[in-house]
Amino acid sequence: MIPVGDDQVPGGPPAVVNYALIALNVLAFFLELSQPQGALESFITAWGVVPREYSAGHDLPPTIPLPFWTTLFTSMFLHGGWAHLGGNMLYLWIFGDNIEKVLGAVRYLIFYLVCGVAAAFAHILSSPHSAMPTVGASGAISGVLGGYLVLFPRNRVRVFTRGGIVAVPAFVMLGLWILIQFVSGVGSIARTEQTGGGVAYMAHVGGFVAGVILIKLMAAGRTRPAYA
Repeated sequence: MIPVGDDQVPGGPPAVVNYALIALNVLAFFLELSQPQGALESFITAWGVVPREYSAGHDLPPTIPLPFWTTLFTSMFLHGGWAHLGGNMLYLWIFGDNIEKVLGAVRYLIFYLVCGVAAAFAHILSSPHSAMPTVGASGAISGVLGGYLVLFPRNRVRVFTRGGIVAVPAFVMLGLWILIQFVSGVGSIARTEQTGGGVAYMAHVGGFVAGVILIKLMAAGRTRPAYA
């Protein structure tokens, strides 16, 4: 199921932080594309999250001119290709604005970044000796999905299926999504370093759990908009 839209929180200012995050991700991807031929892999390894660096406690070649832990933040703005970027930005566009309208701009930015860091740590803990760099906004966006499920479980999410576009409750779509991530994540832990790689499912699970917990804390006492 591919989401194409949802029920929107009425009124209020535009979700400028959500739009800015999408723009930053796109700009960062064009920065990747601007790398000289043959240099992109080193660029991704340098600025992505490499679990082995966190196990060692220091940067490993190729190094960066900043503390190695800054990759917890830089990695969430890099992507592995057009499909990776497009899918993530579609989810952020659809689900992020409602969260921002409830939390406000500053709280939403904090929420997003903390979820991304939590997702990275979940991946590091599940594959502490991996030398493979991990990049993408998926972990932070998983947190957005967790927050959305808590705040708007009965929102109608329009999804594209083989039978056309249908509207389903958010708890159905997002519940199925996190179930797939969890099952896939448990399977990925059992893989060896040689067969591992690909999608960092445990990062998705970690980000989602962080989003569920954080939204309960950060949205406490805030009015949830009523839909017409």
